[in-house]
Amino acid sequence: MKQAGQHFSALQRALHWSMAVLIVAMLFVGVGMVATVSRLHTSLLMLHRPLGIALLALVLVRLCVRLVRGAPPLPGDLPAWQRMGAHASHLALYALMIAMPLIGWSMLSAGGYPVVLFGGVHLPPIAPHSVVLYTWLRSAHTWLAMVLFATVLLHLAAALFHALIRRDGVLASMARGEARG
Repeated sequence: MKQAGQHFSALQRALHWSMAVLIVAMLFVGVGMVATVSRLHTSLLMLHRPLGIALLALVLVRLCVRLVRGAPPLPGDLPAWQRMGAHASHLALYALMIAMPLIGWSMLSAGGYPVVLFGGVHLPPIAPHSVVLYTWLRSAHTWLAMVLFATVLLHLAAALFHALIRRDGVLASMARGEARG
């Protein structure tokens, strides 16, 4: 992986912030889907499926850009445990951002449900039809959504810590692309 300069590129920032908004929206849509049995459930489901696939495509692009462009170095005075935590949390976020839509798609395939994108495009099933597999994947999707939510909150807390307590430019490198001071 190439080492980036002192800030993330405009493309990296655009991918980060657009995905952040979509992921938070998806988490709330998912909660809304399981909390209602009204007609709203169907509308939320019709939104959740294509957005999940869009997020999968975006995270794959984002991962490629990250591997090519790299990331700015963390501040040199950051304790080793925080440095390790930052790397571990980013790995967890990428793993979850890839796993969640794939598990959702697999779950729907196992349940015999189509994944319909905008414009009526149907994705092929990626798992065999199985009620047992559907049940297991649905549970995994739910639990991993909670893990993703907790990881996003931890990521947000770390960003605020860097911005408000350390004031080391870590957040600014993703927010505005400014060089760290």
